[in-house]
Amino acid sequence: MRSVVLGIIRFYQKYLSPDTGIPKKIGLFRKPTCVFYPSCSEYTIQAVQKYGSCKGIAMGIKRISRCHPWQKDRFDPLK
Repeated sequence: MRSVVLGIIRFYQKYLSPDTGIPKKIGLFRKPTCVFYPSCSEYTIQAVQKYGSCKGIAMGIKRISRCHPWQKDRFDPLK
C-alpha cells in the first residue's frame, strides 16, 4: 500500500505539479506556487515513509488544508 501511495504522489510531482511538473516546464508557472517548504507533496512523501500510508496521508491532507493565498511563506518540516 505504501509503495502505491508514494507512486501516485511521485506521478503527481513529475507530471501535474505546478512547481515541478509539465505545467512548469511548458511555462504556465514562472515562480513557485507552494507557500510551504518542503512542498506539500514532498511533506506527504516523508510522512508516508515515516508513519505509514494512513497516518501519512492524513498528515498530508492536514497540511494541504492549511495552504491558502494569505499564508505567509513558511518552513514547515516533518517532525
